Amino acid sequence: MTGVPILPWQRHLRRIGPPVSILLLLLILWEGGVRLTGVEKWLLPAPTDILRTLAADMPLLLRHTGPTLQEAALGFAAGIAAGWLLAMVMELSPWLKRGLYPLLVGTQTVPVIAVAPLLILWFGYDLLPKVLVVALVTFFPVVVSTADGLRSADPDMVRLLRSMGASSWQIFRMVRFPHALPAFFSGVKIAATYSVLGAVIAEWLGANVGLGVFLVRAQHSFAADRVFVAILAITFWTWLLFFLIRLLERLAVPWKQSRNDQSAK
Repeated sequence: MTGVPILPWQRHLRRIGPPVSILLLLLILWEGGVRLTGVEKWLLPAPTDILRTLAADMPLLLRHTGPTLQEAALGFAAGIAAGWLLAMVMELSPWLKRGLYPLLVGTQTVPVIAVAPLLILWFGYDLLPKVLVVALVTFFPVVVSTADGLRSADPDMVRLLRSMGASSWQIFRMVRFPHALPAFFSGVKIAATYSVLGAVIAEWLGANVGLGVFLVRAQHSFAADRVFVAILAITFWTWLLFFLIRLLERLAVPWKQSRNDQSAK
């Protein structure tokens, strides 16, 4: 007996229904707990208080959002480009890969917040050091994922094309590049979650405007509602960037989405 086919909107509802329900429940418990216990607003504001502050501070928040998004976008693009290029270089030169890969892993043991002051010292308080901080935090997942994707190309297909006289460029274009795209986008999606946060961290160390500055000033003023507003803004832009990358992935790698849809049925 054939089951009833699941419509696309039903599949999306099943996917987002549980997390949305849990989030709403947590917000209701949060609101009720704050109202019943009488916790001071400066210590833990209720969700409705946060929403009122968000509406009142929207012009100020937007003024701080623009610079942060600029730093995040430029650093994100630089990290993607550098990660892709280095992965390509390591794929073309196994000797370089053996030498560089352990060093790349070793760099992840150094906290970015420890490197950021050096960048501020070397390049000042302008845009460049903040872009470099974002590039540093987004670079690693892209280069590792892309390198793994390039290495995962079907060796039988590579040998078949070589036996047919295909050049290295043709093999890359027809086999290695398509095989690397899913892994590349996986790394890019991970990097997207770091980009806005990386810009905020850079702004903590030296900036006059930005969401990081907004957050620090709210903390110094014991304005917990504004701290939560900044967290909401950072979360919103991070999710938006993530879903934009996911949409781009669906357009660039349609065969991956087809497999996912088949497995969900």
